[in-house]
Amino acid sequence: MAPKKPPCLPSLLLPLLTLLLPQADTRSFIVDRENDRFLLDGAPFRYVSGSLHYFRVPRVLWADRLLKMRMSGLNAVQFYVPWNYHEPEPGVYNFNGSRDLTAFLNEASIADLLVILRPGPYICAEWEMGGLPAWLLQKPEIQLRTSDPADNMTEIFALLRKYEPHGPLVNSEYYTGWLDYWGQNHSTRSISAVTKGLENMLKLGASVNMYMFHGGTNFGYWNGADEKGRFLPITTSYDYDAPISEAGDPTPKLFALRNVISKFQEIPLGPLPPPSPKMMLGPLTLHLDGYLLSFLDILCPHGPIRSILPMTFEAVKQDHGFMLYRTYLTHTVSEPTQLWVPNNGVHDRAYVMVDGVFQGVLERNMKHQLFLMGKMGAKLDILLENMGRLSFGSNSSDFKGLLEPPVLGQTALTQWLMFPLKVDKLVKWWFPLPLLRSSHPQAPSGPTFYSTTFSILGEGGDTFLFLPGWTKGQVWINGFNLGRYWTRQGPQQTLYVPRPLLFSRGALNKITLLELENVPSEPQIQFLDRPILNSTLHKTYIYSLSADTQSPSEPMELSGH
Repeated sequence: MAPKKPPCLPSLLLPLLTLLLPQADTRSFIVDRENDRFLLDGAPFRYVSGSLHYFRVPRVLWADRLLKMRMSGLNAVQFYVPWNYHEPEPGVYNFNGSRDLTAFLNEASIADLLVILRPGPYICAEWEMGGLPAWLLQKPEIQLRTSDPADNMTEIFALLRKYEPHGPLVNSEYYTGWLDYWGQNHSTRSISAVTKGLENMLKLGASVNMYMFHGGTNFGYWNGADEKGRFLPITTSYDYDAPISEAGDPTPKLFALRNVISKFQEIPLGPLPPPSPKMMLGPLTLHLDGYLLSFLDILCPHGPIRSILPMTFEAVKQDHGFMLYRTYLTHTVSEPTQLWVPNNGVHDRAYVMVDGVFQGVLERNMKHQLFLMGKMGAKLDILLENMGRLSFGSNSSDFKGLLEPPVLGQTALTQWLMFPLKVDKLVKWWFPLPLLRSSHPQAPSGPTFYSTTFSILGEGGDTFLFLPGWTKGQVWINGFNLGRYWTRQGPQQTLYVPRPLLFSRGALNKITLLELENVPSEPQIQFLDRPILNSTLHKTYIYSLSADTQSPSEPMELSGH
């Protein structure tokens, strides 16, 4: 198990007094170490907080989620600030739209919640590269998250207690549930275990933050990954079995925690807002737009980069998504011959084609070889998918792409063309236009685009996209990158679709899929009124959070947030 991180410094509790309240100059927040407590405006104070990540929730839903947290009895919200979300390129900053940090702070103030701010620069949070920007890896020799090897944790804590022998009791990360990895079981934590632990801490007078109170969603390419014997990317859903579900609904766990909190401090008057309206639609049949290879001129308008040896994503400044590597066979391969990449050099998943025909997959830590044939001059294409950089562990310099030249038989392949693909731009700007659909096989394989349009009568509601029979890929709705699906791997089988992403009252909506492997014989999708997060083909055992909470229904493993 990974070691727990030290608790967040209590001094990071920011009531936003100077920013948001007109009487800020009359307010105060003090750590009263002699009496082991906090003082807010001179009065003893204890916070009962919950974690919510603004970057995992559409901006239009921030107010709803924060109100539900306040009505649950919380008096504070804890959140991170991911560096890579706000500085996508060196010196280029983005605090607009769903990245408007000031707007989120204002929403917290309106909801009457204090703020515990964890600004990074490293956050983990199961977020892509732990919040560090991928452009740091443009320096290949960089050492991330390193410290002076002479540091000794025992000495550090002894030094801390020398200067702070007393202070308030704080648990900055009390886990209400746990995260999910692709291919493992959906994680849960029982209501009784969570409520019992919270009540025991509150009886001691401790301040507590519950991680997560509302998990949200890893939209787009933002999920992180862990390395625990093998590469484990995090699912698109960050539901976390939290008290407020991924769709923002109060759960039985929330009401049980609210009852515990009410024993120790006043709960706001009034009922919790009800669950949001949900919608069912379909099945809908998707239509083939074409193979990914057919769109290279649009996906990579500046043309390929040429190199004797393959280059990483970072070397060509491709932070996320996909890159195509292309070379040509220098001799005829008439018998099935092994294609492999030395030193586990596929990061993270490779889709291999010969003259446009899909051959199979190479996968980091899992599937290391394929057998190919081809004539001299045949075109070998390898589409590399970045499935999310490691978010936890020291010096996690997780370069993406082909880290070593592939080997066919005994021959190292050279003379590569690399196409950094702008898939999101293609979907947003080109696919709304009608495309000429030529005849194709009934069930194509390999990286392929599918799409359809649909309308919603009335106002619609939140919904969950179900992709039965599809294998693995990426989904966009109305140009918004909803995230990854991996139906064949699980446990997540549906993708949360927030109502604000959809056009209602009969307007046309567009859904686009990039299926990376195999399409079902009937390329259909459905929208369901409830999620499916717990179906997987690969049953695996995971260590529980602690010995006293081990049970088959609570598989959890420690990471670092």
